[in-house]
Amino acid sequence: MRLRYLTLLFLAVPAFAQTAPEPPRPQARVDLGPTWTLRTENDKFSTVPGGTDHYYTAGNEITVMSGPGNVPQAASDFAQFLYGQGLTWLGFTVAQELYTPTDITLIHPDPKDRPYASYLATTATLVQDVGDTRNVLAASLGVIGPLAGGRLVQNGFHAVIGANPAHGYASQLPNEPAVELTVTRIWRDRLATLGPAETDLLPAVAIGVGTVRDYARIGARLRIGHGLDRDFGPSRITDGPTGTDAYLPGDDLAYYGFVGASGQAIARDGFLDGDLFSQSRHVTRRSLMGEFEGGFAVIYHGTRISYTHTWQTDAFQGQKKGLFNYGSIAASVRF
Repeated sequence: MRLRYLTLLFLAVPAFAQTAPEPPRPQARVDLGPTWTLRTENDKFSTVPGGTDHYYTAGNEITVMSGPGNVPQAASDFAQFLYGQGLTWLGFTVAQELYTPTDITLIHPDPKDRPYASYLATTATLVQDVGDTRNVLAASLGVIGPLAGGRLVQNGFHAVIGANPAHGYASQLPNEPAVELTVTRIWRDRLATLGPAETDLLPAVAIGVGTVRDYARIGARLRIGHGLDRDFGPSRITDGPTGTDAYLPGDDLAYYGFVGASGQAIARDGFLDGDLFSQSRHVTRRSLMGEFEGGFAVIYHGTRISYTHTWQTDAFQGQKKGLFNYGSIAASVRF
């Protein structure tokens, strides 16, 4: 069933990608050098005083993204076959995500609370811009479980900053291979110009299938600033709105603030439903989840700095009340 839906989506992609010719406009300078991005996400960046230390508690990521159009011919041909003529990027990412229950001081966590889970994966991402449309195809391969190194990273960092260790990692989800395929499309709808400020709306849809999460997402971001042509918004580590780490550097300063909202229909979440191939801890997942976000980005020459703050509705039954929220900081440098 998943394969049939995904096949239909791919067959529909080229048709959607055909866009009307755009009026001439100033183009940002294209630099063929790769971009390196470091990103960290943590629930310490929270509206709760002092932050929190539970649920999606931390994520770290490093990405290298090719220069625009500077990709192997096979990747360019494949992108054009799927989406039509456009500007192509190819990226590779290594990311880790850590999940914990509400009380990390317990050696035996509450079985009705979110299970401990560690996730480590590498992802190949193909990005194709066709006019004011960005198409993203990403494939991930990794592991959920102790091999992902969650205990070492979290407790090692807590030791450095003098915080209490997480005592319940012995109960974390066991080792299991993790594969995921996601398809995303973002449209850029140019809105009014308010004096020196530009505005646009970025509607987006995404589908993910695999052993990690099966979901469909729809949402949009509203931006105001200058130089909005440079990118399609910042990226995130977890499954959420993403403009990817592909952007045009340009010669002048670009900047914007943004707000956004999205909704997900979720058929499976391995971090909540537990392992596919063995018995493990699990909770009752909610099938629908909403997100709200806000942040900013600055692009100057080959560098992009961004911050995104995300608020999420409950992901499972019995979750601590109130919107869970966390911050995401990223720095991208082009060499």
